[in-house]
Amino acid sequence: MIRDEPVVTATTDEGVTVITVGGHVDEDSAPFLTEALDGAVANGSARTVVDLSETGFADSSILHALFHGQKIHAAAGSAFVIAGPLRTAVSRLFQITGAGRALRVTDSLETAMTC
Repeated sequence: MIRDEPVVTATTDEGVTVITVGGHVDEDSAPFLTEALDGAVANGSARTVVDLSETGFADSSILHALFHGQKIHAAAGSAFVIAGPLRTAVSRLFQITGAGRALRVTDSLETAMTC
């Protein structure tokens, strides 16, 4: 079951940071994702995976955070990957805005760890 309240957690193991985003993400909660992305780069992660499989709803503020993450990871020479599967509302946001073509999005956490 997807919860409504946003939860952003980050774990790092062997140079890979996995940021898990759950619940509903909007302008009030997206800064927590941005903070986690900044932290991954600051800690020198070689790869950052943002797991959106438990994100039930997201507005455009999540896209701002993700494009910020893509930009800072590219500047640091780090891989940046979004992991799904994406829930319907998030998938629709990515389709409508074209973000799915601009970001590297995979269908699973396992794929995101190695692509």
